[in-house]
Amino acid sequence: MRCRFLTCLLVVLCASAGWVTAAAGVTTDSAYLFTSFREADQRYLRFLYSFDGYHWTNVPGTFLEAKVGANRQFRDPSVLQGPDGTFRLVWTAGWHGDQGFGCASSKDLIHWSEQKFVPVMTNEPTTVNVWAPELFYAAEGKQFIITWASTIPGRFPDKLEKHDNNQRIYFTTTPDFTNFTTARLFFDPGFSVIDPFILKHGQGYVLVCKDNSRLELNLRVAFAESPLGPWKDVSEPFTPKFTEGPCALQIGDDWLIFYDAYRRKIYGAMKTRDFKTFTDVTGEVSFLAGHKHGTAIKVPRKILDGLLQNTPGLSESKP
Repeated sequence: MRCRFLTCLLVVLCASAGWVTAAAGVTTDSAYLFTSFREADQRYLRFLYSFDGYHWTNVPGTFLEAKVGANRQFRDPSVLQGPDGTFRLVWTAGWHGDQGFGCASSKDLIHWSEQKFVPVMTNEPTTVNVWAPELFYAAEGKQFIITWASTIPGRFPDKLEKHDNNQRIYFTTTPDFTNFTTARLFFDPGFSVIDPFILKHGQGYVLVCKDNSRLELNLRVAFAESPLGPWKDVSEPFTPKFTEGPCALQIGDDWLIFYDAYRRKIYGAMKTRDFKTFTDVTGEVSFLAGHKHGTAIKVPRKILDGLLQNTPGLSESKP
């Protein structure tokens, strides 16, 4: 009886930590990773992992230290595995003043290429910021689409927004992270908007973003037939006020849209199948305290195993 009790207790504890798959003895060839940073230092790439997409556990250690941009800042990491198996990473390199973003690549998320600063907004010299670059791979065009938010003072009516914080979404494309197209306007919904996230859904595409206007400060979605837009049918807000940093992860038939509820200092989630009706599942997800704005992806299990076996601490070096 005691042995049975201890076995049950072990399963419960492992499930609460997001290890239920391993604890049950079920092998899996994949896992989920969530990129992260900490508000306290804003310098390092960190990871969380999960086997079910709901319960997230910290990967010990840090895996990259920002070294590019005038501010050498590290925020809002977005990662994507390309068709060649290489992981591409982009991040916010400076809160204000940097007119570009940081990027690097890796085969295993442990050993990283030399970092690059991509000055995407120097064609608009009055640009105030380049925030939260986000990656999407368009298989049709065999190119990466990188979106972000910038303010160009006076470009759009300020309305209730500050002159230096009236954001719109811009983009560039690249086949190889060596050649980038000139930045262009990606999305202007008629209000200040940040934190774009593109996903493919059925035969079309969905853009999840933050309405950054003073009266809203919450999340909406828009729809298009192409990942480059034009975006239409902008939804009503589907999250509370003071939410941002969305990313979406498909779990079976469901999509989980994770977001940073920054006033409450928690991570929340909405569940949907059609991006028209949403169910709040914040009470069903768990995150490490301090986790901030990142991207969740599915990876081969060997990638997670490599991260967990890596000695905790900074592990940046050229492949």
